[in-house]
Amino acid sequence: MERARPETPALFAGPELIRAGERSYAGVRTRVLEVGPKRLTRGAPRLVLLHGYCDSADTWRPVLEQLAESGISAVAVDLPGFGEADPLRAGPMLPQLDLFVDAVLEEQTKHGKVVLAGNSLGGTMGLRAAHTARRPIAGVVSIAAPGFVDSWLIRAIGTYPLRLWASLPLPVPDFVVRGVAEYVVPRLLYADRAVAADEHVRRFIDLFPDYRSATTRLDQARQLVEELSQAYDGIDDITTPLLVVACGKDRLVTANSGRRLHSLVPHSRLLIREDWGHCPQLDDPSTLAELIGYFTTDVTRKRKARRTKAAALPIAG
Repeated sequence: MERARPETPALFAGPELIRAGERSYAGVRTRVLEVGPKRLTRGAPRLVLLHGYCDSADTWRPVLEQLAESGISAVAVDLPGFGEADPLRAGPMLPQLDLFVDAVLEEQTKHGKVVLAGNSLGGTMGLRAAHTARRPIAGVVSIAAPGFVDSWLIRAIGTYPLRLWASLPLPVPDFVVRGVAEYVVPRLLYADRAVAADEHVRRFIDLFPDYRSATTRLDQARQLVEELSQAYDGIDDITTPLLVVACGKDRLVTANSGRRLHSLVPHSRLLIREDWGHCPQLDDPSTLAELIGYFTTDVTRKRKARRTKAAALPIAG
């Protein structure tokens, strides 16, 4: 999808279109970012946006602004353990996130049809929600979901680097930790680090202010990588419309991971963008918002059309 990007009208240029609030889901207090009319038209589609590991709902701000301009209702939440949400409890992470996402969907599906879109860990949670089918999801967009065919970097997290870091005889000085984060973060998130936005990079760097916090995050990442090995059991049973997005310049989750997911769910659609990195919502929010908007319109209209056609059929008596 290549198109000229029109200038954003002043009416939609500011962050005031994004409403921020606090809610609780499954006993977890969290922050919610929302766009669109406060009162939805009955049956109007709604997007739920999920972020990745060590990220927050703020990663979706550029996309939310584009969706607001298009008149699409959407909500982004901080997942437990990230952003301003309550921390994760001890024990497996994915089951806790499953309960949280299910509670979000329980609320949102009361308003109408819901499409779930997630990046990285958020893409994993979308797939798991579609598999369990606890709530009537109209469609899922899974972007760079890990755990299928990952890069050497993700595979290494659970092995040598973490052990080496934890076994150092003295803590690494804080300025060194932050220096490493400042170097690594933009290269992992963006296809081209030269266009990395300072405010988004800073959100990640602030997660690693010192040696202890960095060690804690690495240990959490190791646990998550281990859980991902069984995160998709039975995923080939998914019947929900699914769009798989893979990114050619992703240094964490290779494009082959998207191809693998597409092969496991044959009815899915696959889009590979060679010019996107791990977080296309930061690389190209305008095009990603357009893509998600088209998919949302498609899957919700198809279902409505099928119901209308079925209602028009004569009933045998």
